[in-house]
Amino acid sequence: MKYKYITTPEQARVQVDGMRKYQWGEKLPSVTTILSAVPDQSKSIALARWRQRVGEDEAERIKNEAGVRGTIMHRILEGEMTGDRHADLTKLGQEAGVLAQNIIDHGFLKNLNEVWGNEIMLAYEGLYAGTADVVGVYRNRECIIDFKQSNNPKTKSQCEDYFNQAAAYAMAHNDMYGTNIQSGLILVSVMGGDVTEFWLEPDEFKARCYKWLRKVDEYWKYHVPRPKLQEPGNTEEFECPSF
Repeated sequence: MKYKYITTPEQARVQVDGMRKYQWGEKLPSVTTILSAVPDQSKSIALARWRQRVGEDEAERIKNEAGVRGTIMHRILEGEMTGDRHADLTKLGQEAGVLAQNIIDHGFLKNLNEVWGNEIMLAYEGLYAGTADVVGVYRNRECIIDFKQSNNPKTKSQCEDYFNQAAAYAMAHNDMYGTNIQSGLILVSVMGGDVTEFWLEPDEFKARCYKWLRKVDEYWKYHVPRPKLQEPGNTEEFECPSF
């Protein structure tokens, strides 16, 4: 594994009306903020049914615990890459350690050829910002890498938001640094030991960018000023079609 760090401007993350935004000369919504504000209908229905089934209090508990566990897992994996190892002996920390070790045992470090940045903050000018887990080369492919943890195995069809997120970060990185990333890797570590690789393939990339930009366009309909969007790989401005 070779480190090839790209220096990123230090930009503050701020909370505005309960949503994460980034201060890049202006407050930009995070990728996750946009995904939450413009969810797919099927996901909204499934989430509402789940919350009704388990109850609001239990749903919040599960959601909060998953968030903490995921944060610790990310920190552990980042430490494994940088050599600044991190241990957390709390109950959630130990669970996160198992999930992180699953990814390591899956061959993550062995197959990671180059690291261009860990927890790298990215922005697509005037539209959105966010933090990518890892940018680099994995199995000899330039890609955005995102770590996820789950209580149950997932199918590719359940990873829509993850692919939108990968496309968003790839577009931003390409715009900021002149790279040509057209792949995304989602590594899902499941409680129980399974790890699944889901790839956003190059032949899917452009269509995925359009799908993401439609969400961005929908989000900005309710915010002023409303920016124009650019077609991926083309400097000609266009208005992304709405749903």
